[in-house]
Amino acid sequence: MIKIGIVGATGYTGSELVRLLYNHPEAEIRIITSESRKGEYFSDVHPHFQGLADIELQPAFKILEEELDVVFLALPHGVSMEYVEKYGGAGFRMIDLSGDFRLSGPDVYTSWYSKKHSYPQGFKKAVYGLPELHREAIRRSRLVANPGCYPTSAILGLAPLVKANVIIPGQVVIDSKSGVTGAGVKAKPTTHYSNVSDNFKAYGLKRHRHTVEIEEQISGLSAEGPMQVQFTPHLLPVDRGILSTIYTQPRERMTENQLRSIYAEFYDGHPFVRLRKEPPALKDVRGSNFCDLFVTYDERTNRIITLSVIDNLVKGAAGQAMQNMNLMFGLEETTGFMAVPLNP
Repeated sequence: MIKIGIVGATGYTGSELVRLLYNHPEAEIRIITSESRKGEYFSDVHPHFQGLADIELQPAFKILEEELDVVFLALPHGVSMEYVEKYGGAGFRMIDLSGDFRLSGPDVYTSWYSKKHSYPQGFKKAVYGLPELHREAIRRSRLVANPGCYPTSAILGLAPLVKANVIIPGQVVIDSKSGVTGAGVKAKPTTHYSNVSDNFKAYGLKRHRHTVEIEEQISGLSAEGPMQVQFTPHLLPVDRGILSTIYTQPRERMTENQLRSIYAEFYDGHPFVRLRKEPPALKDVRGSNFCDLFVTYDERTNRIITLSVIDNLVKGAAGQAMQNMNLMFGLEETTGFMAVPLNP
């Protein structure tokens, strides 16, 4: 059994990790921590786990008193870096679900997160945890930087086109919409029911911090070097799910069959990417680790339109983290993922 610790229990990601790991045949949760709720039970914080995960929450320093194989850091940006440094000499592997080690270095991090990085050495150790791009590196890694939810959706939609070198750099527009859980569990004025219900709005225009994460990863696939994207996120009045509509300009006119072949070849052998024959919806992936993709070519405008749909809490966070854990410990990527998407 893989002995697991989870640092940070009160958020949506920590809850989703426990939900997924509960059904994993090779996983054993040994400790869950919370500084604000220590001494209480996990099922007190998340009542839907009553009778299933009645685990007493511990202070984080107790992690070092357990014999663990892997620790998930379900902590906010700017906090995880402290724990990665603190646990660096411990014997367990780490999967960090924050943005603290997703980028190429501390200077880029400071520029986009407006915060000085306290552990720049960690960038050299971290592997970006998108299995569809970095599967073999993830297997060998001791520190995985789990991708952001928006970047997961956008990168998986773009990667085949960039790798095949069939689109014009600088002509990439990503229009993404997310459910409210993407904003985290803490209440904010923008996520109050009265602001979200019957409403729809864009935010983070021009410099959302996920922009650079997308750019760095697709630039690594590009034959022409660094790529820029126009990324605009939107808040949907739903609880979970991300739908990204991606517009790109081909170098020359294409056929639908050409596009489908490019995507089919790129994602051959990747169990969690499904190529759809019709545009997917949020409920087609709800509660699952799938990314559903649909690609088409508009002859009138000479543009490629790609739709990418994920559950932001699963493939966009906890599910991808468990997928990475499977790779790190030599298991099939699909181990423990028993749930069929919940629709309706």
